[in-house]
Formats: sequence, C-alpha cells, structure tokens
Amino acid sequence: MSMKSSVGLHKIVQLCAIVAAISISPNLQAQQSSATKSPSAKMRKASSTADDGEFVNFAEWKDVSDFIDQMVEKDGFDRGELVAMFSKIRHVDSAIQLMKPAPASKPKNWAAYRARFVEPVRIQAGVEFWNTYADALNRAEAQYGVPAEIIVGIVGVETVYGRNVGNFRVMDAITTLAFDYPNTPTRDARMAYFRGELENTLLFARESGIDPFSLLGSYAGAIGWAQFMPSSIRQYGVDFDGNGRIDLRNSPIDAIGSIAHYLAEHGWKTGMPIVFPATLSTDTSVENRWQAFIGQGLEAKYSLDDLMAAGVVPGVVPPADMRFGLIDLQNGQNPTEYWLGTDNFFAITQYNRSFFYAMSVVDLGRAVRVARDQQ
Repeated sequence: MSMKSSVGLHKIVQLCAIVAAISISPNLQAQQSSATKSPSAKMRKASSTADDGEFVNFAEWKDVSDFIDQMVEKDGFDRGELVAMFSKIRHVDSAIQLMKPAPASKPKNWAAYRARFVEPVRIQAGVEFWNTYADALNRAEAQYGVPAEIIVGIVGVETVYGRNVGNFRVMDAITTLAFDYPNTPTRDARMAYFRGELENTLLFARESGIDPFSLLGSYAGAIGWAQFMPSSIRQYGVDFDGNGRIDLRNSPIDAIGSIAHYLAEHGWKTGMPIVFPATLSTDTSVENRWQAFIGQGLEAKYSLDDLMAAGVVPGVVPPADMRFGLIDLQNGQNPTEYWLGTDNFFAITQYNRSFFYAMSVVDLGRAVRVARDQQ
C-alpha cells in the first residue's frame, strides 16, 4: 500500500531548486558505483541542498519488516535496533521524482553534452585538483595503471572536484527507493537493487564503526567525490590515505585510489590507448554493413579487419592485434561522430554505462592535462 504523504508547496519549490541544480549526466548506473558513479543510471547528482523528507515510519511497512527479518537472519543484526532505526528514516519524494524517466525530448546531442563538462570552470578546477593531489594521482597510476588524467576526468564529471557530492542522508534516499520506487517497467528490479544497496549501507556502517545516518550522498545514494554506491565502496573502496578507514566524502585521496582500483578491476589495461577516431566508408559495396556493430554491448570484441570490412575507416591506424567496439556519438541534427573504443574505453563505461559519459571523462581529463602543462 502507498504510505507517501502529500507534498506541500514548500516541497515543490524545493524540488524545483534541486532539479535546476542537477547537471546533465549519464544513465543511472546504480548497479555500478556509484552506481558506480554500482556508480550509475541517470546518475544525476543532487544539489548541495538536500530534501529533508517526511516521516512515514518505514518500520510499520510490511516489506520493510520482512527486510529487517532478512537482515537479522542473514547478517546478524539486532531486530530491535533496526526497527528503531527505520522508524527514524524519512521518505524523500524528490528522490522518487528524479528517478522517473525523463519525457521524450530532443535527439541526443554529443556536442551539447560535452560542452556541459569540458568547459573553462571545470577545467581550471581540474588543474587545481591535479596540482593539489599530484602525489596521490601518481601513486594511483603506479599501483593500478590508470593515468592521472582519467581519474581527474571522472572526479570532474561526477562532482566538479568535490563541489557537488550531495547532502541527502543515504539511509533516507536508498530506503525510499528500495520500498517506494516509482511505477516504471523496471520497478521490481530497481527496488531489489536498492534493497541490496540498503543492506550494503548497513554493513558498511557496521564494518566502519559509524552511524549509518552520518552517510550523505546523492538522491540515489551515491557517496563522496567518486560517487560510489555503498556496495562499490565495500568492494572497491581503498583506504588510500592510510588513516585506517575508507572515507570517500571527506578524503579526496581515498577517492583517487578507489576510482583507480575500480577501473583496474573492470578491465583497465596499463598503457593501452583508449579511443581512435573513425569515419564510415562511402564505398557502396559495404553500405550500412557497419550498423551491425552498433549497440553490441559494452566491450571491445571486434577485430580491426572485421570493422574495416564493414566500412569503418580508422582515422589513425591502431594496432592490428587489438579488439574494438564501434562508438556512435549522436549529434542531434548534425552528423554522428564515430570512434573505435578499446578495453580501456569500455572499462570507463562500467563506471557509468554511457558512451557520452565515458567520452566526456576522456575529453575533460585531456583538457585538464593540456591546461596544466601550459601553466
């Protein structure tokens, strides 16, 4: 049954402010980190002002009671403590509204998307971030093989270098989505996912010896500079500053190490190029054969010979022994941009399952590096 309270005018005003502050972002990969970003999803980030939510006493919901029973049996939690905890959680309607599918609008536009991320303010902030944490970035690259510019690109796209980490209480946001997800075709699967993240939130808090209500993040529950979901923190988070705890909200150094570790665990290969520009042949004998290589998953699985035989022409000839995926960056009414992506490009898409996202990370990181080299 629905337990939502009505939303007053002040809630509507507050929600409008949150939506206005949200940047364009890739599809919510709550499987990733932050959805991993376990990130994200539209892993759109919440504004710096959180919705306080409304009390509905989740502890009285049957599904929540069943979840508590499972946590007691499976993870050894005290039932009374969990009941007391869930009775304090707030229902965050703005999280529900932000999870609803966006209405059909203009065609995808890579140039417009890129412009939101690769721009002067973010580039300058990236230079400052790189200068401040150069030692940690160098150490992460040496340990995990992930270049500093890629880590810098991810932090810049995700949170504008810590400026937009979100101030929702993670317990409020994730509980709301775990038990009152909006009515969409994937509702059951998404609620199951967020219940898993709720379990991981409680486990992470217990393992870290912290109050779960102290965890703050995005409207989807993504935490810190790296915007990791709780499950990703537990699996890929790194105490990179050596202070004995993993804190992705207050330690940019932990975020740097955790991002590098995440990418390394998702297929990043040291020294491998990321993308190569490509165009389509005008040879009518191979007309449209390249379309068979579009939308074939987030992996580099085709040989250069296969792609070229289908009319894909690399702008720079890559190594013949590598595997690639064909990347199409749609540009609205303008011609689509094509690239050949390697395993390293697709490692970034595991952080957020979007070609636009991954390429914006690559381009922002490169722009920051160039700007820093010119200082």
